[in-house]
Formats: sequence, structure tokens, C-alpha cells
Amino acid sequence: MPAVGLIRRSPRTLSGRLLKHASQRSLATVAPPKLTIGIRREDSARIWERRCPLTPDAVQELVQQDGVDVLVQPCDRRVFPVDHFLKAGAKLHPTLEPAHVIIGIKETPLNELITAPVPAPQPSESLVHRTYLMFSHTIKGQPYNMPLLSRFLGENNSQPSTLPRLIDYELLSGSDGKRTVGFGWFAGVAGALESLSALAHAHLEIGVASPFLHAPRPHTHPSIPSLRATLRAIGQRISEDGTPKPLGAFVIGLTGNGQVSQGVLSILEELPIVKVGVKDLPSLVGNPVYISQVYLVHASPEDYLSRMDGGQYNRSHYYQNPSLYKSDFATKVAPYLTLFLNGVGWLPGFPRLMTNEDLTVALNRAAEVGPARFGTIGDISCDIEGGLEFMPRASTLSEPVFKHRPAFLPSHLPAVHIMSVDILPTSLPLDASNHFSGVLIPYLRALVREYRSVRGSASEEKQCQYEEALERATVAKGGQLVGKHKWLREPVEKWRSAAASSTALAMASSTGPAPVENTVHGKKNVLMLGSGMVAGPAVQEICKREDVELVVASNSIDEAKGLTRHLPNAHARFLDVNDSEEMARLIAQADIVVSLLPVPLHPSVAELCIRLGKDMVTASYISPAMRALHERAESSGVLLLNEIGLDPGIDHCSAHSLLSRLRSERKRVLSLTSFCGGLPAPDVVSSTQGDDVPLGYKFSWSPRGVLSAALNGARFKLGGKEVEIPSEDILRKYFPDVPVPEGAALKFEGIANRDSFPYVETYGLGDSGKLRTVLRGTLRYPGFSDLMDAFKTIGLLSLSSPPSPSQIPFTGWTDLTRFALQHRLGTSVPGDHDSVRAALFDLLQGRCEEENVEKVIGSLMWLGIMPPRPTLPRVDNSPLSVSPSPAIAPIDLFAQVLAHKLRYLPSERDMVVLSHEIVVVPDHALDGAHVEESAEVHTSTLITFGSPRASAMATCVGLPVAFASLAILDGRSTATGLGLESGVRGPTEVPSVWSAVLGRLEEAGVGMKERICKVPGRNMSYGEGVMEGKLSLGFFGSS
Repeated sequence: MPAVGLIRRSPRTLSGRLLKHASQRSLATVAPPKLTIGIRREDSARIWERRCPLTPDAVQELVQQDGVDVLVQPCDRRVFPVDHFLKAGAKLHPTLEPAHVIIGIKETPLNELITAPVPAPQPSESLVHRTYLMFSHTIKGQPYNMPLLSRFLGENNSQPSTLPRLIDYELLSGSDGKRTVGFGWFAGVAGALESLSALAHAHLEIGVASPFLHAPRPHTHPSIPSLRATLRAIGQRISEDGTPKPLGAFVIGLTGNGQVSQGVLSILEELPIVKVGVKDLPSLVGNPVYISQVYLVHASPEDYLSRMDGGQYNRSHYYQNPSLYKSDFATKVAPYLTLFLNGVGWLPGFPRLMTNEDLTVALNRAAEVGPARFGTIGDISCDIEGGLEFMPRASTLSEPVFKHRPAFLPSHLPAVHIMSVDILPTSLPLDASNHFSGVLIPYLRALVREYRSVRGSASEEKQCQYEEALERATVAKGGQLVGKHKWLREPVEKWRSAAASSTALAMASSTGPAPVENTVHGKKNVLMLGSGMVAGPAVQEICKREDVELVVASNSIDEAKGLTRHLPNAHARFLDVNDSEEMARLIAQADIVVSLLPVPLHPSVAELCIRLGKDMVTASYISPAMRALHERAESSGVLLLNEIGLDPGIDHCSAHSLLSRLRSERKRVLSLTSFCGGLPAPDVVSSTQGDDVPLGYKFSWSPRGVLSAALNGARFKLGGKEVEIPSEDILRKYFPDVPVPEGAALKFEGIANRDSFPYVETYGLGDSGKLRTVLRGTLRYPGFSDLMDAFKTIGLLSLSSPPSPSQIPFTGWTDLTRFALQHRLGTSVPGDHDSVRAALFDLLQGRCEEENVEKVIGSLMWLGIMPPRPTLPRVDNSPLSVSPSPAIAPIDLFAQVLAHKLRYLPSERDMVVLSHEIVVVPDHALDGAHVEESAEVHTSTLITFGSPRASAMATCVGLPVAFASLAILDGRSTATGLGLESGVRGPTEVPSVWSAVLGRLEEAGVGMKERICKVPGRNMSYGEGVMEGKLSLGFFGSS
């Protein structure tokens, strides 16, 4: 491509000057420019940033040995004076425009980023791209840096080859995958010193002067040796005089095994350290004589992580199944610490080191252990609301410590002192820069060779390693995202769309009429109808937005007030849903309506929303009555978004996201299998009640829906066979073993969920005849289906009331089984235990083994709905205090029993499991054996647990509702309502909504974990480890 064509794509006016120079070179022979490296000054807003990526000595090597020019931007704050660089052979330059490679530490300010190409450093008339090296903070899709990443990418997937290359230091690694360029060790050194200084001030507040009052803050000394000498003197004083007696044993706790923790351990060597184990802590802090030393407990994951199924911690098992583990740090370690130094990272989907609730537990226990325990935390990892959920913000070197007293903390507990500086290494600028320069130089030389078109030969293995590492660390090149970073295109385009919309809106408002203000102080107004189980997480999430005002309207004003009491932008209102006038008034004042009411009430709310021109969101399936409103809603420009909870909701969005990506990769779907379930957590079903709990199940809301699901039939396709199960057999023809990739230690059975064939169209799977499998199902623990089928056979799930209730005596809840049997059989059954037992055996013998009939009887006894044995003392085993009514259908009576007997206790938590498996082949693959050889299995799994604040089910329904509502609000606030549909819709029909919901769920730690594996070249239908294959074997047998 001609140089002119390349230059025209440059966004800067610099391109004009380059065109002029290119023309001159074509008319006269001139020497090519030397390869030039530019050292950028750091952002002036970062007042403490004094580090430099290269030392003057390194610059001298590059100039003299490698024959490159080095340009340096003037900066009087940098740790190395400009004169030192000039003596080393560098030149000053205000903009670094001639540089081929531009290096800095942190992100380049947008106004200083040069994206235009530069003349090639060899005899040629061509222009080449620049290369930027920095810690870009873009590789996790950080929203605040999408404008930066956008500058490295072309528009609309074009490929302007002269846009600069972006290399992120964080991605530079060796062949073992470990990072090779960074400042982690220095963060550990600086973090330990800052934390010791913070600790001393915290002790002053309780009237104790600590030797660490003289602990040096890192930036006050010129180098680490100087800091070591000062800390060594403090250690000598402790050896001679001890630590203050009121503090008891002085215990420092440390987590992490990376460079950060190694830096901490290195600097603490200057103190009289005695290393102890976690098991030693209770006896250590209970002995008042241990004050002449400092005790260090370096806690490893096996010390504080435990498996919820009772198994032993195993590192590989943990990383494969993080959701099966919980952290006991708050009880085993934290209460005994004088100072806690956190050097461990955290990722969504993994257990936090300490949750908000854990802080309360730890501080209560610390108060029992002794004074000044767990009062100061040095969070060197500085992961905001991450591993330490209660850590709210980063601190600065100007103010490194803050006192934090979360709102949830009981009044009798103290605040904690937190050191969470996010740029700790810059307080050691000389040592950190010397180290960084030394590890960076080999990579710079590899870049130099690349620009000079000199590649390392096979004999120069080390050179090749650096070149390969640079490729792995490249985020963008030639205007395109590279390798595993291609997914960042979506957040970039989302930012670009928002920026374009904001610009259009600003232009429109500058010439058009003033926008109409919202009802409450110009804010966006959300009306939530209902205050039930899923409302809590939705309310909390919506109210995090300061530009949003929320009204929760409910017929239980106490519930509504409980949800809104501590939120300044939320208000409770009483509402009788039959008062259509008041409901219309509330809807008219809102910008969007969230309906958490029972399903039958949604259409009447939707009618009002259409009439008043308001969007509406629900988590429920689209009912026929709701679907009938589609044309009216569409003509009114109103979006009625449904099915945005868990199932339906997250299941649709996550499956659609994965399928969309696979389609973009030109893959054809052979099989789609999806299972979802809300269950008690494993520690609940294996608790003191053990296997005695019927069904292995508990209910956080009305059991009626679960019981009704057992009355549905199902249709699906599995292993190439179409299957239809009538309702009477749905619990007998279940899947005995459903493997879940991220929950390998958990055992599940599955029940087919209604008709799976409509999802062929919903998910755009093409011709169902060409699909091998399409199956959606519900997960339960083993034993659920057999026992529920027995309950169904007995008649406990009957929907009809007795025609003449008075003809069937019903004296109390222990008569419920007999009542159901008589209703089912149409004959009288005596009311004593033995008669009811005999009737059960007669009815169930053809369906159950004798042993299983005994289990059924045991469950009925446990539930208190069967007459007691005559040999046992007669006690009141009634499940409910209210008397049952024989005029009510058995299923409703049974639901009342289950709601009471199988309710969650305050200390118990639930679990949500969602798993998709999609088998694909390339579009061009042929049918037959070759298809199997080229097949891929893609899995996408979510496992999340409830907390004291909200059940997992409430979180997985409430958060999508909140995120969808906010996405619609934001979409409507743009000039064009970009990306929003109207009419009655499911989430997959509104791309801007489902993508926003998935992104926000990921940020909230409720994201899907995806895996991919190649299928061995054999009959895939029975492939080992594949969900589809195991389900086929379990359902059809080996034949």
C-alpha cells in the first residue's frame, strides 16, 4: 500500500508533515533515520510517580552498543535528573514524535499519545508503526481506559497497518508463564513499611507508644539499604526492650506467595522474627510473656480454605472448582493478628479471603482474644472490594492510611485502619527503576532487532524467547486486537457508541429545546412493584447509581421500608395492586417500571405502561397474555422486557453470548445441552440433619412452582433421537448423572424441562433435523426424582379438591397422606399408622423397591403428615400450627407443609448452578466421521452461593433485573435510544441489554466460566467426560 494511503488513516495532523518528508525522500537520497527510543514523562497528575523505565546507564548501553537514538522528555520530578541522561548520550525532545518505540511506566495521557506512523529505520520510503510499552490497565476491559485502547484500534474492524502497537508490561512472561517485568517485590517492601507506620499511629489512639513509631516511610529514604538500617535498629530495640506489654504477642500475618509477599518477607528480616503456624496462634496470643520478638504467620491457602463437602484442600481441585471452597480466614487467622498484610489477589468466581460478614465475625472474635487485634490492615494487593470485600478504596502516598467503619458493622465494634496505596513501588523510585530497567533491556533489544528486520536465529534461543514474549504481551497491533485480547473489541465499541451518543446529544441540546427534567430533581426514576424475595439485591444495585431515584411500592409497607431504610435515593410506598388509579399515578412518575409481582399481574401492569409510554422489566416467562400486547407496545415505542432473571434470564443471555461468538468463528452447532437449578448448598444438605432431609431440597419461596413442574411433560432431542415424556413419567425418566464442569465434586440428577424444541429458533440453531441434541433441564440432588415421584403417585400433587370434602375425614396434618390416598384411590383408608402404611405399600410396590417404600414412609413421618407408629410415644408432630382445610387441593396443602418444614434456617445458604454444553464443528466440515474428529466442546458454567445478605437465587434474579433496567434507562437517555427495541421481548432480542447484563454480572462476581476442549476422534455421543454423552448413556443405556 502506498505511503500516502497509510498516512491518510492517521488521526493526527502530524501525518501532513510525514507526507512532506516522504516526498522529499523520493526526490533525493537521504540517510534513513536511526532507530529511536523515547522515554516518556509520566502523567503530571500523578504527583508521586518518579519511576523511570530506563536508567542513564542503560541508555548509554543502547546508544553506544546498540546504535540507537534515545530521546527523553524533560521532567524535573523523575528520579534520574535530565543531565544524567544527556551525559549518557540521550537528547531532549518535547513530544518524542521521532521515536519508533515509546516507553513509560503508567498509561500515556490521551493528549500525548501519537498514533501516526514514523519513517522506517532502514533505507526505505515506507512508514512503520510505533510501539508503546506501558502498564496500560486495559487488558481486563477496565472501562476507564477504553478511550486509551480505542486509539490503538481501527474503526469498524478496518486494518490500518500504521496504528501503533501496544505492549503491556503486565503480560511479559517467561516460558513458565510467570511474569518477568514488574514491581511486585518493591510493592511488598514499601507496603510492609507503610503498614508498620500506620500500625504505630493506630496504637497511639489506644494510648500505646510502639517502637514502630520510628518505622521509616519508604519515600523518606534514598534507597532500600538505608531503610533496612533504620528498621534493623528498631528490631534491636525490640530484642532488648520488647514490644509494649498491653499489646501482648506482636503477630504479623501475611498472605500470598508471589513477588509481593517475597518483598514483605525480605524487609521483615531486619526484625527479630519468629515464624509460627496458624495452629500456634491461639496459644501464642494467650501467653503474655512473648513480647521480645515479632511473630510472623505466613498463611497459605491450605491453612484457611476448606471444602464445603468436607474433603481436603487440593490446589488443582481448588482452581478447577473454586465455588466448592470457602475461606475461614476470619476465624482461624484474623482475630489473632496485630497487623495483617494482604498480598494475595482475587478473581470473581473464587471465594473472597474475607467478606463483609467476615469482618464482623473477625472483630467480634478479636475483641475476645485481646486488645488491639485485627485493627490495622495493609492491603498491599489494593484490590478494591475484592479479596477483602470491605476494602472500599485506594489510598495515596500523601494520605496512606484511612479509618474505615462500614455501615454494616455493629456499633460496639471498632473501625479498622487500612493502608491501601495503589502505587507503592513509586515510593522506592531509585531501587524500583534500577530493577525494572535491568529486566526490560532484553525486550527492548528484541524490539530493536524486529524494527531492523533481524530475527534471532535458532542458535540464539534466548533472543527468540524475548521475541516470542513480546508477541504474547501484545494487546493491539495494526489496528486490531491480538489473540486472547480480541474480546476487548466489545467494551471498546460500547465505549465508542456511548461517546458518539453523548456527542450527538450534546450537539442536539446545544441547538434544540431544553430536555424535560425527570420527576425527582432531574434524576432518572425507577418504580419497583413488589418487595419480595428477589427485591433486595435489585434495590441495592439500582441505588448504587446516584443519578437514579427508586420507589418501592408494595402491599407490605414494612417490607418496602426494610428495603429502602438506609438508602438516601430509595423510598417506600404502600400500594394495593387492585388500586389501578394509584398504580397509574406511580407509573406516570417513573421512567421505567420493574414488576416483581406474581406472573398473572404482569399483563395489567404492562397495559398501563403502554398507555403511559413507560418501559417495563420482569423476570418472568412471557405468558400468552403478555405476548398478546406485542403489537400495541411496539406501535407505542414501549419495551416490555421479560425473562431477565436466572431461568429464564442468565441462562438465555449466557447461551446467546457463547453461540454468537461461535457463529462469528464460523462454527456449526451439533448439540446444545443446558441445565440449571437452585439448590441448598452442599454444607446444608450434609449438615446435622444429613440425609434425613427429604428431597435434598429447601425452599426460599413458595414450593408450588416446584411441585407444579413435576406435572409437566417434556420434549427434547438427545443423541439424534427425539424424545417425548408424558407428564405422568417425567419423574421416572430422569437423568441419573448430570456432570457439571466447575462442580466435579458435586453429584446431580436432572429432569427434562418442558419443550426444548422452541429454543432451536430462540438460539438460532438452524434446522433441528441437523442437530444431534437440544435439551434443557433442571438440576436436583440424587434421590429427588424418585421421592417426588412417590409423592406424586400417592396423590400429594393432585390439583383437584375433593368433590365432597366432608366425605373424607381430615382431622389434622398427620392425616394429609391418608387424605391424599383416599382422594387418589377413591376408597376409604383407616386412619391408623399400619393401615396407611399398608395402603402405601400397595400403591407404590409396582414403582419402588421395598427399601425405597420405607424411605418414602420415613420422609412422610419426618414431614409430620402421616399417623405416628403405635409403638412410639404420641407427640404433636404437626408441621403447622394452623389447621388444614379439606376443601383445598392436596398439592396446595402439601406446598404449605414443605414451605414450613423445608424452609431455610437463618444460618443456611442456597446455591445456584447453571451449565451449558455446546458441541460445534467448523462450518466447512463434512457430515460423518470427519465431523467428530474436528468437534469442539464448549462449556459455560456458573456456580454461586447465597450470603447472609441475600440468597443465591435472589442475587441471580435481582441483579439481572437491576442491570437490565439501568441499561434501558441509559439507552433511553441517549439521543436515539441506541440499540433498544420496542414491543414484548426476551433479553436475547435486545443485544445492548443482554451484553450489558452479562458484563455487569461478571463485575459482580456472578459471571460464567467458559472452557473448551477437543473431542477425541471416536463416537462423540458416548464420549467420556462430555455431558451429552453421559446423559445419553444414563437415559438410553449402553445399547
